[in-house]
Amino acid sequence: MENFQRNDGIPLRTEAFEAVQVNLSAVERRAATLPTRRSVKKEYQAAWLVKALTCIDLTTLAGDDTPGRVQRLCAKAMRPLSDELVEGLGLTDAPPKVGAVCVYPAMVPAAVKALAGSGIPVASVATGFPAGLTPLPQRLAEIRYAVDQGAHEIDIVINRQLVFSQDWQALYDEVAAMREACGAAHLKAILATGDLKTLRNVYKASMVAMQAGADFIKTSTGKEDVNATLPVSLVMLRALRDYGEETGFKIGFKPAGGLKTAKDAMNWLFLMKEELGRRWLEPDLFRIGASSLLGDIERQLEHFVTGRYSAAYRHPLA
Repeated sequence: MENFQRNDGIPLRTEAFEAVQVNLSAVERRAATLPTRRSVKKEYQAAWLVKALTCIDLTTLAGDDTPGRVQRLCAKAMRPLSDELVEGLGLTDAPPKVGAVCVYPAMVPAAVKALAGSGIPVASVATGFPAGLTPLPQRLAEIRYAVDQGAHEIDIVINRQLVFSQDWQALYDEVAAMREACGAAHLKAILATGDLKTLRNVYKASMVAMQAGADFIKTSTGKEDVNATLPVSLVMLRALRDYGEETGFKIGFKPAGGLKTAKDAMNWLFLMKEELGRRWLEPDLFRIGASSLLGDIERQLEHFVTGRYSAAYRHPLA
């Protein structure tokens, strides 16, 4: 994360997005071609999957989380692959590790302690996750608590009612206040796109969050009825690209929720590569919010190394 360039944000400019139209059928058509146009096999597929692994925000956001579970998850984050797999892939000199570990604020101290010296950042959800409907002072206090406990990244969730009412100034002011509360921690703005109803709303909310200083935009909390999809991600990436062309800032992207298979991970990597280029395949600009995804990536890599598929229970997370 040392090379991470912060997004300074800009004053709210509604003219940058108010008149934007989104062609739903064209977006869906473009997204549908991604899984069919590219096919990578054998060592090339293994390389893409190792890349995906390094971009995972390994996540536990359950009501029964405990420090012990978080500690086990962090152990997995530091050594996601067995020594045999690492050797078989020729990665002994630089064993891969995940991009971050994402937990609730109360679990941040346990994660920080478990990851000490690993170089893996701790991300914390905050701001009344997942609904975002607690009063603003409490949401800001939650951010400050997580940062004080050692979180390097804060995954905030926007107040969706401000999108429905098109109150862009209020949304901008809230995200800007959250950015200030983060201090040196990076701000990842969750749009909860499954709740936003239209792709135009997704584009507009993306632009407002970035103008207010978000370092990343993220699709979902993982708790909505519909989470990350390729069409929604495509619209967010187009917004990200437009903002970058206007300001020069590189903004990160994080799909979350519903990405469960190695094939899912590949499809999102292809999307990033085709829409934004090679630079957005690094963990400072791309993350995948996931838990069970890592297990399937392990199974596919084990098949590449050994020629056999292992049972899922051989790759526990925590």
